[in-house]
Amino acid sequence: MHRSWRFEHHGRRLAVMEWGDPRGMPVVALHGWLDNAAGFTLLARLLPEVRLIALDLAGHGCSDHRPAGQPYYIWDNLADVQALLDELRLERVALLGHSMGAGVASLFAGAFPERVSQLFLLDGLAPLDSPADELPAQMAEALAKNRRLQRRALRPYASFEQAVQARMGGRWPVSREAAGWLLARGLREEADGWYWRSDLALTQPSVVRLCEPQVAAFLRRLSMPVLLVMAEAGIGMARVEQQLALVPQLELKQLAGGHHLHLEAAPAARIAQWISERLQA
Repeated sequence: MHRSWRFEHHGRRLAVMEWGDPRGMPVVALHGWLDNAAGFTLLARLLPEVRLIALDLAGHGCSDHRPAGQPYYIWDNLADVQALLDELRLERVALLGHSMGAGVASLFAGAFPERVSQLFLLDGLAPLDSPADELPAQMAEALAKNRRLQRRALRPYASFEQAVQARMGGRWPVSREAAGWLLARGLREEADGWYWRSDLALTQPSVVRLCEPQVAAFLRRLSMPVLLVMAEAGIGMARVEQQLALVPQLELKQLAGGHHLHLEAAPAARIAQWISERLQA
């Protein structure tokens, strides 16, 4: 059984799911792009002794969207994570991040290493970066694409089941059960059908990204133990292999599974075991 609640930060409401023992070791979980806090349901069931606290990042799940016209930059999530820890009066926690959430976790831990005891990163280590000399062309292309995307309208699904089928067959497929968890929190029903709760602006290309030296600076400041679990059929080792040596206390493991390996029974069980062992050490 989970507990759902919200808190306010800078006039926006951010939504949270909590599982486990309220007196247990707190672990704050950060989901991937276009997912939501419900993506940690299976791990929560496997870690009943842990106080698992999953945040719906801005524009996702049941959290408010950012103001119209404001881009979704990955570093803006750091202030929301900080606000969550302050709201809960947690001085120091372990962070668990999947994909984009792993990038948010690494940035936060690099900026505030004193507030993070351990990092558990799933199929992702750091945010996507871009070479500095490519920024002008990237910015021009992104702004042009974003003007076109702003004219798009959301098209509803005729039924919840249709949406489940679409999510199961997406770029990163998930099981029917996992799709149900994600969509129960990720959809809203209106008179003409089912709509995604997530902000359409999240699908727009980034106008600005960090460059490699900036990302490296954050990774070098990860003074806490870091467990990185990569999926054999996920984003691929090529995405992270050049960054592994930058992290002082990194342990790398690979598991059979897809990008959402934490929503697959066998890899999720191993991940939960490793998290439990490290929290108790």
